[in-house]
Amino acid sequence: MTSSRRLSTVILPIHRWNDGGRALWTRAEHLGFHAAYTYDHLAWRAFRDGPWFGAIPTLTAAAAATERMRLGTLVTSVKPFSPIAA
Repeated sequence: MTSSRRLSTVILPIHRWNDGGRALWTRAEHLGFHAAYTYDHLAWRAFRDGPWFGAIPTLTAAAAATERMRLGTLVTSVKPFSPIAA
């Protein structure tokens, strides 16, 4: 009997891409996760005093580093932010 279960994971955007961030995403794909998600918050709980990177740039980098794993935001905040004005 084969299983059709698909496992997903959450990777918090707290690591700089060149300092372990890329390795987390590629490791998740190597472990066979079907999908990986990240949060789109301004800060989150115990991590509010440390680095917290944007979800969209993080997912863009993850898409370039992975081949078949699905990517997405677990939570997307509606916030007053204009990418045009940034």
